[in-house]
Amino acid sequence: MTASRRSILTALSAGAGAFLLPRRPAAQPGWMPARPVRLVVPFTPGGTTDLLGRLAARGMEPSLGTSVVIDNRGGAGGVIGSDLVAKASPDGYTILLSNIASQAIGPAVSKHVPYDPVRDFTPIGLIAAVPSAIVVAMDSPIRSLPELVARARTGNVKFGSTGIGTSSHVKLELLNRAAGVTILHAPYRGSAPAVADVLGGQIDGLIAAVPDVGRNDRLRMLAVTTPERAARWPEVPSVREFGFETLVATNWFGLSGPAGMPDAAADVLHDALAKGLSAPEVQERLLDFGAGPNRLSRRDYAALVASDVARWARIAKEAGIQAE
Repeated sequence: MTASRRSILTALSAGAGAFLLPRRPAAQPGWMPARPVRLVVPFTPGGTTDLLGRLAARGMEPSLGTSVVIDNRGGAGGVIGSDLVAKASPDGYTILLSNIASQAIGPAVSKHVPYDPVRDFTPIGLIAAVPSAIVVAMDSPIRSLPELVARARTGNVKFGSTGIGTSSHVKLELLNRAAGVTILHAPYRGSAPAVADVLGGQIDGLIAAVPDVGRNDRLRMLAVTTPERAARWPEVPSVREFGFETLVATNWFGLSGPAGMPDAAADVLHDALAKGLSAPEVQERLLDFGAGPNRLSRRDYAALVASDVARWARIAKEAGIQAE
């Protein structure tokens, strides 16, 4: 990882406030939505992606002067909804809640993703970046990441994920390889049923985005996957402190449109997003989930996506991780 990329990821993941880059000129006049904008969220309602999509949508509406309607199209680790947007008309009225799972990790571990995560989309802007956490039930005898590794060496340990080929699945496989253990994988359709089975004792734990698990006082976070400790949970170590460098990653979430979207439309949508994220109540809500609203230019958001696409393709190849 380069020094510049490390500094960006550290700032994005710390949850300490907005990450500011030089602002580009104001959007060109000439395009404003004349009807509601559809925001496709490629996961089911209730999870982190859905939450951030709804925050972004409500924040954008005053600037756009129209509704931003959430359309949940879950399935295949975000691939179904993402492909829908990739094939939509690039007129500014259909946009995607893009994220690390569907745009970087999914294409890296599956040969069947029907879109190119860079070529087939128009970057609009970053919403936020949040940590993932390795968690167990509060009453579990496992009280630290070293204890989890030790237990996995002596007996069966089963962890859930939010689905085959998703970010949580890949991070579990990377943990297995980094620690030299075999933690069994139990895929679920989202974080909610996995959390329920952790609490019910059917599985030993899971890896999931902090907003899905961080506020549940019946769960214990063993580590976060960000480069540094999360500001809201300073007592929880980073995986880097245990030498698991390949696990270091932030879960970024942003907006994208189909390839070919005019700059005038993408600029208006970007500026509406940035203004919505600047509201103090939105910033506080994001920080409460370990995230911060991060204002990147469209160009810098595109660079972040392209960088992570290349990084996860390399990691998946080196680790031999395939979803099939």
